[in-house]
Amino acid sequence: MKVAAIQMVSGTALQSNLDTAARLLAQAAAQGAELAVLPEYFCVMGLRDTDKLRIQETAGAGVIQDFLSYWAHALGLWIVGGTLPMATADPGRARNCSLAYAPSGQRVARYDKIHLFRFAQGLEDYDETRVLEPGAQPVRFELASRDGFVYTVGMSICYDLRFPELYRALKADLLLVPSAFTYTTGQAHWEVLLRARAIENQAYVLAAAQGGTHENGRRTWGRSMLVDPWGKVLAQQEEGGGVVMGELSGETLQDVRGRLPALSHRVL
Repeated sequence: MKVAAIQMVSGTALQSNLDTAARLLAQAAAQGAELAVLPEYFCVMGLRDTDKLRIQETAGAGVIQDFLSYWAHALGLWIVGGTLPMATADPGRARNCSLAYAPSGQRVARYDKIHLFRFAQGLEDYDETRVLEPGAQPVRFELASRDGFVYTVGMSICYDLRFPELYRALKADLLLVPSAFTYTTGQAHWEVLLRARAIENQAYVLAAAQGGTHENGRRTWGRSMLVDPWGKVLAQQEEGGGVVMGELSGETLQDVRGRLPALSHRVL
C-alpha cells in the first residue's frame, strides 16, 4: 500500500493553508497513495497561541472538517487531517484533534492529543496548556488496503512520540505521527524517537511534519518520513513543502514479527 506524508510550512491564513494542502493531497493521490497524512496544525500556524481559538470547530461542522471530507471523497483517498483545534466546554480552551476520513468522505476516527508540549530554552518558550486541554483515550482504526491487507492504524500527535506506553496500548501495524517539532528538539530527537517507536512496536511509522520557517518566526524541523518495522527509514524530506511517498507491505510486517517475535515475549 502506498502512503504519503504531507509536509508543509503553514502560515497564518487558513484558506491559503487549505489551498496548499489540497494541492499536495492531489499530488499524493496522483502518485498512487491510498493514505495521506497532513501535519499538525496544517490549517494554521498563528502568531499567538490564542489564534487557535479563532478557528476552532465543533464536531461535525466547520470549514476544515468539510475540507477533509470533501477531498477524501473527491480523491478516493484515506486522509488523516494532521490536527485542527476543536471546541470544548471552556471557550478559552480547545482540543488539538486529529481526524481520519475514509475515501467515502466519512469520518472514521477522532483522536485528541493526550500529551501537551512544554519546552523552555533561551528565547524558545512553548506551553500548550495555555490554550489546550488534553485528551485521554488512545484511538486506532482499521484500514483495508486495495491489496486485501487490513492495517490497524494507531493515531498520535507530535509530543506523544516521547511516551512509548501510548504506542504499546495502540497495538497497531501503522503508527501515525502528524507533528510540528521545533527545530531544536527535532534536531536532537526526532529521527531516533520515530525509529525507536517503529522497532519496539514492530510497526510502520508515518510521520508528517511541518518543516521550515513560518510567518510567526517559528522554525520547525521537518524531516517527514516513513520508517519500516525494522527501523529503516524508507523515505524522507528535509525542509519545505512536499509529498513523502513510501510503500507498506503486510508481508514485511508479518516477516519481521515472525523472525523476531518480541511482541509475544512481553511480560509487563
